[in-house]
Amino acid sequence: MSDSEGHRPHPPGLPRRAYHEAAHKLPYEQDQATAKALTHPRSNRSTPACSLGDDERRSAPSLVALRPWELAPLSRDAGQDAHEREERDVVLHAGRLVLALGALGVVYGDIGTSPLYTLQVTLGYRAASQLGVPTVYGVTSLIFWAITVVVSIKYAGFIMRAHNRGDGGIMALAALCRRRNVPRAALLVVLGIFGAALFFGDGVITPAISVLSAVSGLEVSAPGLAHLVVPISIAILTGLFLIQRRGTGAVGRLFGPVMLLWFAVLAVSGLHEVVLHPGVLQALSPTWGVRFFGDHRLQGFLALGGVVLAVTGAEALYADRGHFGPSPIRLAWFAIVLPGVMLSYLGQAALVLSDHAARSNPFFLLLPTWGQLPMVLLATLATIIASQAVISGSFSVARQAMQLGYLPRLRIAHTSELEGQIYVPVINWLLAAGVVALVLSFQNANALSNAYGVAVTGTFILNTVLFLAVSRSMWHTARWKLIAVGALFLTAESAFFVANLTKILDGAWFPLAMGVGVSVVMLTWNRGRAIVTANRREMEGSLSEFLEGLRTIDPPVGRVPGLAIYLNPGRETTPLALRASIEHTRVLHDKVLLVGVEEVSVPHVEDDERFVIRWIGPEEYAIRYVAIRVGYQENPDVPRMLRSARRELLLERDLDLEHASYFVSRVTIVRAEHTALRRWQQKLFIGAARNAASAIDAFALPTERTVSVGSQISA
Repeated sequence: MSDSEGHRPHPPGLPRRAYHEAAHKLPYEQDQATAKALTHPRSNRSTPACSLGDDERRSAPSLVALRPWELAPLSRDAGQDAHEREERDVVLHAGRLVLALGALGVVYGDIGTSPLYTLQVTLGYRAASQLGVPTVYGVTSLIFWAITVVVSIKYAGFIMRAHNRGDGGIMALAALCRRRNVPRAALLVVLGIFGAALFFGDGVITPAISVLSAVSGLEVSAPGLAHLVVPISIAILTGLFLIQRRGTGAVGRLFGPVMLLWFAVLAVSGLHEVVLHPGVLQALSPTWGVRFFGDHRLQGFLALGGVVLAVTGAEALYADRGHFGPSPIRLAWFAIVLPGVMLSYLGQAALVLSDHAARSNPFFLLLPTWGQLPMVLLATLATIIASQAVISGSFSVARQAMQLGYLPRLRIAHTSELEGQIYVPVINWLLAAGVVALVLSFQNANALSNAYGVAVTGTFILNTVLFLAVSRSMWHTARWKLIAVGALFLTAESAFFVANLTKILDGAWFPLAMGVGVSVVMLTWNRGRAIVTANRREMEGSLSEFLEGLRTIDPPVGRVPGLAIYLNPGRETTPLALRASIEHTRVLHDKVLLVGVEEVSVPHVEDDERFVIRWIGPEEYAIRYVAIRVGYQENPDVPRMLRSARRELLLERDLDLEHASYFVSRVTIVRAEHTALRRWQQKLFIGAARNAASAIDAFALPTERTVSVGSQISA
């Protein structure tokens, strides 16, 4: 093939293509030695690479499979395109106001229901035992400045800038560090994994404390029903977990309007007291917070364990960045959520100063008697929405961890056409068991608050560390700027974390233990997976050598009509199912596809980056390898994606995918005598592997047309 046809030798020393440089198809080359030096231009969708005629294909002696980044040097335009892809942000498909309304129901449920218990819990600390202007103003000032520093400045201002192609959250930051080879990426990924594990601890505590706080309003509005607070809370939470498998559906559209009503009621009820006692606005001055620390010293510092409850849920601003985009999230925060919650805190502070007895439940006592029972109902709805957001977030984090290789394949049910509407049964029932156990153990929100805060502040600190690493390595931010920003955020967050550590024996051990446990499972799975992959590759052997060896088999391999699709992690090795099929039946289908699902560290893969297709092997036994790139927010539905490749003319139009037979290798993990895993890690890994979802479920393969071939691999 001449240079005039668009192929040219690859000059040594030039940069290779990166992941985002596009997918290509490489036809048969006339000579293997020449093919290794040739490059291929970017494929055109209107001219499929499968368009070589049968005669041309048969005349080609062999094909060398080249990696996509070995295909051509980067041009100036390609480099610019790569940069634009890396910086690509969320594309908004609705107006900012509509998305801001949606964010109210998903992003702000947790932090928006914090006024239910934050001031009440904080005033229960020893430093606030003597109510007076300095105490109440001091606590309120600390709440306001905690919200300002952590939420308004850090999350809404700084952290929101860092994204993995639009996606946010600590797992996205960890994936970004790994993909961009940030210095000490391995350590940063481990920190990200621990932060994600702490999120599961938060997913257990948030529903319990939120619903308990809302239902405890019965103690104010209907004291005769106070003994039913725990049973009603358990009934509500149990029902919430039971309906997860059906999805939120159309009801989810009401979440935004309900939360809008909630914030409106917060603002109005608080504003009434502020108008009656305007002096409470002085509490917004930081001097009252400083004075509170000066007056109470150590006990004042420990009161931060209550203040931090005001910022629980702040992580959701960043975690849901990919769903709504930064602009609508900021709009909802500064225009609706921040005014609503701060007016509620100021109103509660004014009420407590005017009536010290109101410290028992200042939130519900803000309202007149006739409005308290309706407020209990509205608060219950708001806390259910907040709990739903945390549960859905746990499902999303679990899926991200699976796609990135830190959890085994778990069964996932799709409850809606909408992105993110998934249901993970194992995670759902583990959360349900933890939530019910917490409610039965602590009985009320004040006691449960002792367990709250450690997981949240731990995630805050880890997020800040990862953000600083990304800022330095990717944006080349000046050190003095990073030191200033890091000092502000880490000082506040470390203070919250240490203050909460004093509650270890009172319940704070639970989220820490859960975080450590989940992170151990995730890291063990990742390490065991690497060992099994290495052992599997050794067992499978070279695919090119296997196909070449088919020429010499006696009796020769026969061909049968139809299309066979073998799933395999890569194109270098032979699928165990293919090897077993040849050994036992001595036949090969007329058409064979080898399909590998490549999980990459981006949330979504662009259409023109989705597929890489190569011919492999000698002419008479040539098969095609189809690499399908999948982001960690996507569902690896292999049949659907293959149909998409055919529709885009990357596969022949007449390729009969609808009647193809799928072959998967069902691997059983057995214990090895000599391995890098400790004995307990082996048991943990093998137990997790046995409970993993099958490849048939994970890749949405048609059960009636899928053949599983068993094999054993040691770990």
